[in-house]
Amino acid sequence: MGTMSQLFDLSTPAKRFRLVAIAEAITWLALLIAMFFKWVLGHTEAVAVPGMVHGIVFVVFVLVSLLTARQLRWSLSVTGLALISSIPPFGTIVFEWWAQRNGHLAELSEEYAAQQLAA
Repeated sequence: MGTMSQLFDLSTPAKRFRLVAIAEAITWLALLIAMFFKWVLGHTEAVAVPGMVHGIVFVVFVLVSLLTARQLRWSLSVTGLALISSIPPFGTIVFEWWAQRNGHLAELSEEYAAQQLAA
């Protein structure tokens, strides 16, 4: 299965979490670029659309994090880390890597372990 088709495979809670975590990081990047245009170049309207999109994806990330935590039986501390990871730019990606490597993302963690054994 190709990388893009793996990214859009939403068949499990862990795969849905990964997609939303990546989307949240991408919208953070778009918002940071828009803030540059607003504050440095003076285009005050630059943040309107990226800000709204990021806000929507942020809310979706929080909801998906809570659903994933319930479905994968995350501890309160892991759930808290997932939620806190949405605050700094690209934190959701860092959390997703950490959770995958530490066995908190079910089959994604198993895939990682199998790849490491094969290498």
